[in-house]
Amino acid sequence: MRPTAAGATRAILLAGASGYVGGRLLRALSDRSERVRCLARRPEYLRPRIPAEVAVVQGDCLDPVSLGPALEGIDVAYYLVHSMGTHGDFAERDRRAAENFGQAARRSGVGRIVYLGGLGTAGGSGAGLSEHLRSRQETGDVLRASGVPVIEFRASVILGSGSLSFELIRALVERLPVMVCPRWVATPTQPIAIEDVLAYLTAALDLPAGSGSRTFDIGGAERTTYGGIMREYARQRGLRRLMIPVPVLTPHLSSLWLGLVTPVYARVGRELIEGMRTSTIVRDDAALRTFPVRPLGLADAVRRALVSEDREFAETRWSDALSASGRPTAYGGVRMGSRLVDSRALEVHVAAAEAFAPIRRIGGDAGWYWGNWLWRIRGFIDLLLGGVGLRRGRRDPDRLRVGDALDCWRVEAFDPDRRLRLVAELRLPGRAWLDFEVSPRSEQSAVVRQTAIFDPTGLAGLAYWYVLYPVHRLIFRGMLRGIGTRARGIESSS
Repeated sequence: MRPTAAGATRAILLAGASGYVGGRLLRALSDRSERVRCLARRPEYLRPRIPAEVAVVQGDCLDPVSLGPALEGIDVAYYLVHSMGTHGDFAERDRRAAENFGQAARRSGVGRIVYLGGLGTAGGSGAGLSEHLRSRQETGDVLRASGVPVIEFRASVILGSGSLSFELIRALVERLPVMVCPRWVATPTQPIAIEDVLAYLTAALDLPAGSGSRTFDIGGAERTTYGGIMREYARQRGLRRLMIPVPVLTPHLSSLWLGLVTPVYARVGRELIEGMRTSTIVRDDAALRTFPVRPLGLADAVRRALVSEDREFAETRWSDALSASGRPTAYGGVRMGSRLVDSRALEVHVAAAEAFAPIRRIGGDAGWYWGNWLWRIRGFIDLLLGGVGLRRGRRDPDRLRVGDALDCWRVEAFDPDRRLRLVAELRLPGRAWLDFEVSPRSEQSAVVRQTAIFDPTGLAGLAYWYVLYPVHRLIFRGMLRGIGTRARGIESSS
């Protein structure tokens, strides 16, 4: 690696910043004040999602000519590129992409490549590995063949909100009270939290120059099985699940079953399941001896994933998230992760403060602006079920603060004249939020966005949402119109 002066930052290229691990690694590198440059086939798609101080250069690992300028002056290059989600021969594309990248890095004088591959032990000449895992490990070999020192981390199942493995496990556990489990559910694995993966990737920067190429197995603090991960997820979500082993279910049938239960994964289902047949446990503890990283255990990794998801979801700005998703609203709203989201907006020709005033005063004696008798029926049912009902009212008719009880809700977030988020305290088969956001259009025009969010628990939660969706849609539409009417009334009387 090029020598750097004491306290100087390194020039880092990140290939794969648009991916799950890459996007989180970019934030971790930015927190370290490193000078980061991102390689992107379509920079215009990436720029709105990254910090302003991060440079983005156009380049494609399948286009060798584009890589030279991107790698010029780079000390460390992170290679987090793979093609499994694309059509055709992904292994051949990964092979050519890694060869192009490695050769361009050598010509540009890059000091080190850091690569994240897949953990798995094969027999002679790769027998026993899935095509996906074989390709991931071959990519590391191709990068090393360039002559540039490569630090390769081979990871087991990565647990984190949004990771493919975690979303797969979530979909199976949430949707299937009784699971017919093929043999891969009993395959040994050593899952690792995304936070620990990022810790290893960033720690690679601190290895001394001249360390050469190294390969490290990385995993969590304990060994389990895919079934063990499912049971831990179910435990933390309060779900009871029956798992019935069926030894005759082939990978092909398993992939069809996976595509039926979790359609979003149908295209890559077979490769995932083939990989799950391979034991992915750490057999060499060199990573623990080399880096100051002490990975989390399974329970903590799942808990952190759920907490991280809650935090990221709470920070969502719905006017941006819904327009960026590109997904049309269907019956039941839009699915975002495990949540179901039903959102609508109304433009009112008053200032933002007047548009927010009815939201600030909602509930209690002011009511919910439409269908108050329906709210009272729901509150009575909740009382019969042992819940809080609507009897609590609100602390103050005009002022709110975080933590206030508001009928059957509680104030979870409050930004005056901008946003109110309520979390439901009704008896529900899941968790529910009601979010109000006011965005000014001009001095005398604002958009009020109302968003209902439901995180269902199992099939009972899904049934609750979809069966009652017509009623909820009627109530929430009427409520939004009522807020607009009240806002215009406040403005005309002022």
